[in-house]
Order: sequence, then C-alpha cells, then structure tokens
Amino acid sequence: MDLTTKLGPLELRNPVLVASGTFGAGREGAAFVELDKMGGIIVKSMTVSPWKGKPTPRMCETPSGMLNAIGIQNKGVDHFLAEDLPWLVKKKATVFASIAGNTVEEFVKVADKLRTGARGIAAVEVNISCPNLEDRNNMFSHSTTSTHAVVSKVKDALKRVPIFPKLSPNVTSLSEIASAALDAGADGLSLVNTVFGMSIDVETRRPKLAGVVGGLSGPAIHPIAVRAVHEIHQNFPHVPIIGQGGIATTGDALQLMLAGASAVAVGTMNFVNPRASLEIAEGIADYMTRHKMTDTAELVGALKIEG
Repeated sequence: MDLTTKLGPLELRNPVLVASGTFGAGREGAAFVELDKMGGIIVKSMTVSPWKGKPTPRMCETPSGMLNAIGIQNKGVDHFLAEDLPWLVKKKATVFASIAGNTVEEFVKVADKLRTGARGIAAVEVNISCPNLEDRNNMFSHSTTSTHAVVSKVKDALKRVPIFPKLSPNVTSLSEIASAALDAGADGLSLVNTVFGMSIDVETRRPKLAGVVGGLSGPAIHPIAVRAVHEIHQNFPHVPIIGQGGIATTGDALQLMLAGASAVAVGTMNFVNPRASLEIAEGIADYMTRHKMTDTAELVGALKIEG
C-alpha cells in the first residue's frame, strides 16, 4: 500500500507524524524507529535563546491522560541548527521545525534564523499557544488580533516555507482564530494543542504541578480534537490540517482523518510506545486495503452524516 500523503504543498511518506515535545529532535526515538520511514517529526519547540522551563514537578498522570507544565524548555534555535538539524538530515527524516516566543519579535527572530541557516526543513509549526507578553491577558492563540500578527510576520520571514499554526482548543470560537491565521497567510493548521487542566494532591492539599495549571494531553482529549478538526474542516474544507490530540490507536488516527485531517501527529503515546507512529501507519494501510482505497486523500473528510 502506497501511503504517500499530500499535506498542502508537501508530500509525506505516510500521514503519521510525531507531535512536538514528545520525540525531542529524534535522537532517543531513533533507537526504536527508523526515522526515514516516518511521515515526519515535529521537533520540540525552539526559541530565539535557550529557555530553562518551569520548576518541577512538571508532569503528572491523570485518568486517560497526562498533565504537563514544561514551559518549553529548549536549547534555542542556534543549537537546533548546529546540532539537531544536520543529524536529522543525515537520517533522512522529514523535519517540521516548531517555533515559539513571548513576543511577535521573538517569533520573527527564530523564523529569520531558520530561513537563513536551515536546509532540510519541510515546514514550520508555529506554536502560538505561548504566553503573550505584549498582551498579558491572552496567549497568542486566544486572540484573533495576536494570532494574525504573529502568523503574518512569521510568514513574511519564512517566505516559501509552509507554516502550520498550532491552535488551542481553549477558546470560545476556534473558527474565528483559524480564520485569522489563514487570513495572515498560514498554509495549513495544526489542531489541537493541549487542554487546560489541573490536579491536586489531596493529602498535601497542593497542586501536583509546580506551575499549578498545565496542559492535558492523551486519550482524554481525543474527542475534543476530533470535534475541532471536524469544525474547521467544515468551515474551511480546502485547508490542510494536521490532526493531533490523544491518538493512541489506528482508530484514533482514522477518526481525525475522517473528520478532515490530511495528516495526524502522535503525541503522548510516544512515551508509552515509541513505535506507535509506525504501527499506526501500518494500521492505516490495512484499513485502506480492507476498504479498497488506494490514496490517503480518500480518507480525508470522508465522515458520513445522515440527513
């Protein structure tokens, strides 16, 4: 089965990527999977300078999920360009950079470095679920104005490199935020980032995370992701979508594709089974064979609703 997948202007080996923050830059995962057989690697979000991240504890398990408040700890874009990207290129991985920042200017500085110093980057995921120091009441992805500002500036900086803003489900109208990102020049969208959550140790009466509130990921948020992808595909049917959020099985990935995603990204499941993305891709091939499909595009938005 040929799983070659079109994601906007990109052609991927298969429709299954690994999500940012769950596979690092691929070095650890390479002990378990052949990187050149994966649909792609969305590397950990990088910033213009190294970030230490939030204090520990940063992670805790929850029913059918995980809370994290890492704070985008990373070594900065210069380290990525000098150390990680050359290694990934040698491994023939399809690389999606992921960029973050606290101001529009910080996003642009990272994008500028990627444009001038990087060959071998297929696309860039713009992690706009960061705190916005220019508007302390919002993350970038919680405001149409802020979303448009950062996406338009990043697109101007990256020129022909496809960009996929990663949107948050923690908003009143996801479609309004998506519209702002697309109007600003986004080539596609990543849906969705984590859901706000909190957990308390009842014996100590303290939050389980040092940051108090964190991002909930894992199977618990999968129905939210499916709803989000379906909503955006219905409103913007020609927009390429990377569906993510709670994928643990082939069926989970297929749900997101049937809802409208052209490709999917496996996240938290990588901590349980680092081969999950390849196994899910094999499962998609089996499904397509059983249903006499020859192109992954036949899956995209193929949801049947009576009436």
